[in-house]
Amino acid sequence: MKELLDRNNIPQHIAIIMDGNGRWAQKKGAMRIFGHRNALTAVRESIEISAEIGVKFLTLYAFSTENWARPQDEVNALMEILISSITDEVPTMMKNNIRLSSIGDIKSLPSSAQAKLKEAKELTAQNTGLTVLLALSYSGRWEIENAFKEIVKKVVEGQISIEQINQQVIADHLDTKGVPDPELLIRTSGELRISNFLLWQLAYTELYFTEVLWPDFRKEHLLEAVLDYQRRERRFGKTTAQIKSKP
Repeated sequence: MKELLDRNNIPQHIAIIMDGNGRWAQKKGAMRIFGHRNALTAVRESIEISAEIGVKFLTLYAFSTENWARPQDEVNALMEILISSITDEVPTMMKNNIRLSSIGDIKSLPSSAQAKLKEAKELTAQNTGLTVLLALSYSGRWEIENAFKEIVKKVVEGQISIEQINQQVIADHLDTKGVPDPELLIRTSGELRISNFLLWQLAYTELYFTEVLWPDFRKEHLLEAVLDYQRRERRFGKTTAQIKSKP
């Protein structure tokens, strides 16, 4: 399937809402955490194929601020999986020149998870290939709220004026500062919503929904999404005639 790709039209940034772990487990008569544990293969394959085809940034919605409201046993298990998976994957990231980064309220994570994440980010900081951004304790509204607070604080302190506030200033105060907006968003499990994810950044992102539950997601599914993306015409508010006339 990789041979079908237009290598001149690979999304620079892909974001994924990894959904369906609980339903996958329930279909197998198991507890929800069984689905979370079996989702690691999907994460690994998504990272591998993204690196193979030349994607520069891959953002994975791993844990939302709303997820803290889930049963405590499930939250605890998710944190344990997070810690162990980060530790296990660092050698592979180093081997494949992959850099790990994160967005979200990292300070709200358990101290052990914060330490492992910090260590992994420092170890991979000099890698120059694919950057994997883990969205942890993250929500779009939380991010925008924080950005506005920081901007208002700077206005009050006289660092910037109200007239200087524009879209670039707002973008520079988001967790994704310096990262291009996603060209493609993938959501698994058949749900047709963006669930408070990258609300500012998704303004002109192409949305791709698949019925595949996240633990079953594999390289070919990501390639299918990219091929679908490449068949679309991205107009950014312009007409087809304007796009085609562009030199």
